[in-house]
Amino acid sequence: MIDKTAFYKLSYGLFVVTAHEGDKDNGCITNTVMQVTTTPNRITLAVNKDNYTHGMIERTREFNVSVLSEAASFDIFKHWGFQSGKDVDKALGITYSRADNGIIYVTEGVNALISAKVVDTVDLGTHTLFIADVVSAESLTEEPSATYTFYQKHIKPAPERPKKKGWVCTICGYIYEGEILPDDFICPICKHPASDFKPIG
Repeated sequence: MIDKTAFYKLSYGLFVVTAHEGDKDNGCITNTVMQVTTTPNRITLAVNKDNYTHGMIERTREFNVSVLSEAASFDIFKHWGFQSGKDVDKALGITYSRADNGIIYVTEGVNALISAKVVDTVDLGTHTLFIADVVSAESLTEEPSATYTFYQKHIKPAPERPKKKGWVCTICGYIYEGEILPDDFICPICKHPASDFKPIG
């Protein structure tokens, strides 16, 4: 038996990973950035192959990591995590700066910036693990980093208590009304599967 809630207790940070290709800026929310060595200074990043950002990083071999702090608003998570760069221009309607590598980074609700260049990849099936050398790193504020637990407890709004029977997405709070949730249902907001829903009530 695998209890999925056990994985929620691992201490993940939360990040906006951004890339630039041609005249296109894009990015996504992730919790999969980790420093793995200091000599050389190297990080890893796992990205779902379905993410538009994945292809950009795969082709350009560069990315930035904006480390989200406890001051980050839910709007940041909605903007970078609940819509696809295939459908919208994520550089519109937000405040950002551009690093020396030409890639944008988030400036609000962020405490650090890391710029990296990919040196190797590992195929993980649904994801690619990018192994990258750190090109530059800068601490921006002293605000504590947002963990996944902090996000769940303090940033993500609590879902409204529905009057009808249904299912709630444990990732973003979307509510599916109905007694039976189809096995192949995909959340229209965060794109997570039916296994990440729980019954209401």
